[in-house]
Amino acid sequence: MAFIKYLPQSEIPPENRVNDPDSIVQISSVHSKLMKLHYEFFKELMLKKSPLSRAQRERIGIFVSQLNHCHY
Repeated sequence: MAFIKYLPQSEIPPENRVNDPDSIVQISSVHSKLMKLHYEFFKELMLKKSPLSRAQRERIGIFVSQLNHCHY
């Protein structure tokens, strides 16, 4: 399995920090501006109002991850 080193919160510029310790988000910390955008994109897709329920969106994510042989 590949390993991607990520930065601790203390090394990320304050304006790019996100309040989510999840490793999927944190691996983007090597380019912290993208990490912030990734997190905002996730929140828009998964947490905002949608014709799909949160559970349906999660199931779609799980299904796509399985198709891609992703271990997350």
